[in-house]
Amino acid sequence: MRRFTNRRGAESAEFTDGTFEMRLLILTPQLPYPPQQGTTIRNFNIIKHLAPRHEITLVSFGRPDELENAAPLRALCRRIEIAPYPERSLAQRAWTTLTSPHPDMALRLKSDQMHALVDSLRGESFDIIQVEGIEMARYVLDSKFKIQNSKLVFDEHNAEYVLQRTAFESDARRVTRWHAALYSLIQWKKLERYERACCQRANHIVACSDADANAIIMLLNHKSKIENRKSKITVIPNGVDTEFFVPSDQVCAKPLADLTLVFGGKMDFRPNIDAMTWFAAEILPRIRAEIPHARLVIVGQKPAPRILALKQQPGIEVTGWVADTRPYIADAAVYVVPLRMGSGTRLKVLEAMALGKAIVSTARGVEGIALTPGRDAMLADTPAEFARAVVTLLRDSDRRRELGRHARALAEEKYDWRKIVPRFEQVYGKQRCAL
Repeated sequence: MRRFTNRRGAESAEFTDGTFEMRLLILTPQLPYPPQQGTTIRNFNIIKHLAPRHEITLVSFGRPDELENAAPLRALCRRIEIAPYPERSLAQRAWTTLTSPHPDMALRLKSDQMHALVDSLRGESFDIIQVEGIEMARYVLDSKFKIQNSKLVFDEHNAEYVLQRTAFESDARRVTRWHAALYSLIQWKKLERYERACCQRANHIVACSDADANAIIMLLNHKSKIENRKSKITVIPNGVDTEFFVPSDQVCAKPLADLTLVFGGKMDFRPNIDAMTWFAAEILPRIRAEIPHARLVIVGQKPAPRILALKQQPGIEVTGWVADTRPYIADAAVYVVPLRMGSGTRLKVLEAMALGKAIVSTARGVEGIALTPGRDAMLADTPAEFARAVVTLLRDSDRRRELGRHARALAEEKYDWRKIVPRFEQVYGKQRCAL
């Protein structure tokens, strides 16, 4: 275990808006720096915008070199403590899938060292203990763990059982994916039980979308009234840094930029793999039948073998990891989001919106984002409809610019992190009043 202590200190204070400085203990599955994928982006921005007003102790999995290279994160936290990432082989995952009553996500980060680290904090005082994601829930969301006067806030990044259920429903339609469908069916049922227990144990739950909140409400004890269940959940969507993701007014000189489509994300994530393989097989050929030079650029780290194989298909580029996704998004005409499974609020969509890009998405791809179809983005759920929407935009630059302007305005109005994170303080304030 490795510890970092920032010696800054401050007296407890009441702010002019009536909120109080609090001592926060935040648990994350990996060090949230650099913020380059969904979980780390959300976690880093939560910490970044809470740190000026509250004292943060961060407990996370991580390596010493990662901590050394995370100077911006160290500057925000009073203290950071890390435990090494646990190792778990594919054989172990397969065995526990068959034998354990717990879902894979509950076992993925099982670590005696992390248990010892969290247990060592029992004698300290925190106003709020915030668990970021279901993988960290095992360390505090059980009946044996207790820090006096602390309230447990569970930040559910996804309604995980819904993600597995939608994965099952998608893969069950294809014989070649029945093995994946079986895995998802098993995980779906295990997650229902485990996720319910985690949510029941927490004092308050944060969901990333209304759809996720409703799924969690249905998951909680049906003996309690729906009104009581609703009062335990607050929707706080993902956000975007609108000062970092800014539309470019420069004319792009890249060849075929006006005929380029782009998709970004962590490319070993199952919903992203499904989205791109479906797009490549069912949608892109329809687009290229009408616009032969149309091309797709897939941007994101850790591309799975099924994604790397797409490079053999005409009109597809797979970049792998890039230091900055913004030039790739800016240099495309349309951002595509053909997601068919998953939950939560997609950071990739918010980033494309902030960059002022025209977006074509499935309804599930923009779930949790309060956009108006046809004004802020175009929605399509069948291959033919999706292809038609993309072709229309590739042929109409004025329409692309109009969609992009509306998308940017919506990102600024509702999804800037500076407007999102204060909602956590409202949650904390209610928990403080309940002490």
